[in-house]
Amino acid sequence: MKVKALMDTKFIRVYPEDTVEIVSKIMHNRKKFSTPIIDRTDKLVGWVNSIDLLVVDDKKIPIKDVMHKLDTIIVLNKEEPAKNAVLKIVKHKVVSIPVLADDGTLVGLVRNCDITKTLAKMYDIPVYNIFKSLNAELKGISWDELMDSAAIVTKQITGERITGKEYESRIKESTFGQAIWACGGLEKFFTGLIKIGEIAVARKLSHKVSVRK
Repeated sequence: MKVKALMDTKFIRVYPEDTVEIVSKIMHNRKKFSTPIIDRTDKLVGWVNSIDLLVVDDKKIPIKDVMHKLDTIIVLNKEEPAKNAVLKIVKHKVVSIPVLADDGTLVGLVRNCDITKTLAKMYDIPVYNIFKSLNAELKGISWDELMDSAAIVTKQITGERITGKEYESRIKESTFGQAIWACGGLEKFFTGLIKIGEIAVARKLSHKVSVRK
């Protein structure tokens, strides 16, 4: 799954020359606590939170004078893995993140509520299916190699020695929701998943080098 599958394409259009007063009214009417600032070509140029506007005395100044500049904003690319959205929202403790196309055009927003809704739908998905999707993304890595790497990560994290086959048996009986609970949270689950992929790739490269020698 990619970020574009999570994002909401309906967002407020606010421009740099709009006044703080106008932006405040728009956000109030739309019940939004934050909003992107875009230029006339839909390129993201800034970001503003409702709390930023509360401390502004002169409501007639343009929003560009108080907005957070582009180089300070946490963003996502629409083609990034969806897990990146989860990790960034958890890490930076933000409510929403703007999603960009390759040319910097704003195409949507990912909100924590969007992720919650998606995760609720995924709660009963077998972990086995998630690993199958990961395996499909890791070109050149066999299923057995992935399971062996998962067993290695399990030992690193818990100290428990299991085989790749034993790990496979476990994930066939576990759901996504159960895995999140067992790992101690969503961030730890995805961090572990990423680590498994990294080890699988590293072991594959190491094997290729040894064969060449």
